[in-house]
Amino acid sequence: MTERESSPTFDTSAAPTSAGATERHLAMAARARRWGWWYEVEAWFRGFRSYAISALMYAVGQPLLYMVAMGIGLGMLVSQGAGTVDGVDYLTFVAPAILVSTVVMSVTGEMTYPVMGGFKWQRLYYAPAATALSPGQIAHGHFLGVMLRFAAQCVVFWLIMLAFGATTSPASVLTVPIGVLAAAAFGAPVQAYASTLEDEGFQFSAIQRFVVMPMFLFAGTFFPLTVMPVYLQWIGWISPVWHGSQLARVASYGADVAPWLVVVHVVFLLACTVAGLLWSRRSYTRRLSS
Repeated sequence: MTERESSPTFDTSAAPTSAGATERHLAMAARARRWGWWYEVEAWFRGFRSYAISALMYAVGQPLLYMVAMGIGLGMLVSQGAGTVDGVDYLTFVAPAILVSTVVMSVTGEMTYPVMGGFKWQRLYYAPAATALSPGQIAHGHFLGVMLRFAAQCVVFWLIMLAFGATTSPASVLTVPIGVLAAAAFGAPVQAYASTLEDEGFQFSAIQRFVVMPMFLFAGTFFPLTVMPVYLQWIGWISPVWHGSQLARVASYGADVAPWLVVVHVVFLLACTVAGLLWSRRSYTRRLSS
C-alpha cells in the first residue's frame, strides 16, 4: 500500500456544515447569556404545572374564607362595639392587609424547600448551571417565576375584595403590585438564606414559627399597630407585612398615612428586595460554581 493510499481522507464538504452548527451554538449561547433568567422562569413554570390546580384552589379559597371569617364574621362584632376602625368599616380596613399578609406568608413555601431541592434533592439548578446560564440568572429566574405566580394570586384576591365590597376606589388596583412588592421583600431574603443551607433541619420550621407567625399576628394586620404595647410594635416596624399593609390601605381606601411615611414604606420594601437578590446571587454563584 502506498503512502498516499494509507493516508486518511477528509470530506471537505462537511466543513461548511460544521461551521454553521458552531455559529448556531454560539448564537444559542449568546441568547442564553442574555435571556437566561427568562429561560429559568419558563423552567419554573413547567414544574409549577404539576400543582397548578391546587395552587388555583388555594388562591381562590383562602381569600374567600378570610373575607367571610375575618371580614364579615369578626367585622360584625367590631361594628357592634367600636363601630369603625381607622374611619372605615372593619372589612374595608382588614381586607388589603389580609391580601398582603397572605402572599407574604405563602411566598415562604416557594422559597424554602424548593430552593433546597434545587441544590440537594432534585438538583434542578445544576443542569442549567452547566450551560451558558449564570448562577445569578438561575437565582433571579426562580425568584421572578415565584413573583409572577403571586402577582396572579394578588389579582384574584383583589377581585374578591371588589366582589365583597371591601374596596370601591379605582386606586385599589395598586394593592396588587404592593402585595407583590411585600412578598418580594420577604421572599428574596428567605430564598438567599435557603440557598446557604447544606442540609435540612429545623431552620425552615423556625422561620414559620418565629418569623412568619409573629408577622401575621403582630404586624397590624387585624388592628392598628398603635394599639399594641410599644415593646411589641417593633415587630411591625421591621416586618414587610406592616409596611405593605399600610401602603395597601392607602391605595384601597385612602388611609391617613403621612407622605414621608409612605416613602419610608416603599424604600424599606425595595431595600429588603434588593438586598435579598444580591445575597442570593452571591450564594448561588458560590454553590453552583464550586
